Amino acid sequence: MAEFVMAAVLIPGYGDPVERGAVVFDAGGPITYAGPAASAPARAAEDRVTEVPVVLPGLWDCHAHFMGIDVLDLERFVVTDPLAAAAAAVGDAAAVLDGGVTSVRDTGGLGLSLAAVVDAGRMRGPRIHAAGRILSMTAGHGDVHSTPLAVADCITSAHQFAILCDGVPEVLRAVRINLRRGAALIKVCASGGVISELDDPMHQQFSDEELAAIVAEAGRAGRIVAAHCHGKDGIMAALRAGCRTIEHGSYLDEEAADLMIATGAILVPTRFVVERLLRRMGELPAHVATKTEMIASSHLEALELAIAKGVPIAAGCDIFTSGQGYGENSGEIALLAGAGLGDLGAIAAATANAPATLGPRAPRSGRLQTGFDADVIALTANPLDDRAVWGSPSNVSHVWKSGTRVK
Repeated sequence: MAEFVMAAVLIPGYGDPVERGAVVFDAGGPITYAGPAASAPARAAEDRVTEVPVVLPGLWDCHAHFMGIDVLDLERFVVTDPLAAAAAAVGDAAAVLDGGVTSVRDTGGLGLSLAAVVDAGRMRGPRIHAAGRILSMTAGHGDVHSTPLAVADCITSAHQFAILCDGVPEVLRAVRINLRRGAALIKVCASGGVISELDDPMHQQFSDEELAAIVAEAGRAGRIVAAHCHGKDGIMAALRAGCRTIEHGSYLDEEAADLMIATGAILVPTRFVVERLLRRMGELPAHVATKTEMIASSHLEALELAIAKGVPIAAGCDIFTSGQGYGENSGEIALLAGAGLGDLGAIAAATANAPATLGPRAPRSGRLQTGFDADVIALTANPLDDRAVWGSPSNVSHVWKSGTRVK
């Protein structure tokens, strides 16, 4: 039995929309047809037909964290029960799927554990391509600075959040620890961050030698390295080392943009989380509020510059507090469109462009095209007419994952 999704508008992920379109697929199989409804294959009596206003590829969130913590305070993170966190993350994964996201890159957190449960059909959630534990230097963005070092190591290990590593031998081992668990990519903190307590977002973290060793070791296993970077020094160091994606890019300038284009690196700007933090300033720990104010305007300017220069963009949200924002992931599309990417460009960032953030492990996903994964969603209204459609799970009427209807 085939599924025929008939839509007033088909948005393919890459290319122009098609009026009165159709997508055809079998459960578990790839897309067998996508295009004008008038040219669709003939239907059999047992085939199922679903009529919707808008159909498009399942969305990607290329910077996700399934952490199961409900506060933006790392001191509270210390006392969070990892089992309770995992239980909370189950609901977050289901919310993401209901919001139309069928694939995520989990760039640090419980993703490796959750992916196996999702793949076994024992919980609802998107397809999870996980990095495992983030590589952080001691005193870096992945450290919990207010705790004794031995305690910080235990906490970050128990929550599958980070590996503190220093020097080439330790970073090589850290990469291999993640590969041992099946990581689809490696994530490294190449600059300081916002949520962490003492480090400065402007400062480079890890030496050039350490970064090069991380990229080389990941590359030998066919994995790309995603680099958390705010300050320019970290961005440039990550690009010189061969990191394939730059996460955040808050102080990216023309020189950095040119190097990204020259190396083919992809920017995952995560404007969603910056806007979210700005709306919650009164709830934030003082150091988080201070650093949010520090990077917010520069981040938007850097994003607009990157778009104007033609840097490849992929959508990611950086949501990490349980029950708060999961399912609203598509709101990043509206923010990217408003920053200059335009509506179709922003949709491409969340669909057709996104699989490339996994490098050689990229699946055939993100497009309504014959032979691609049958990850398909339907919307209640056309987002090309109204960007307010994005960001609300209630506007996602149907979700098919690998050809099976899951919403």
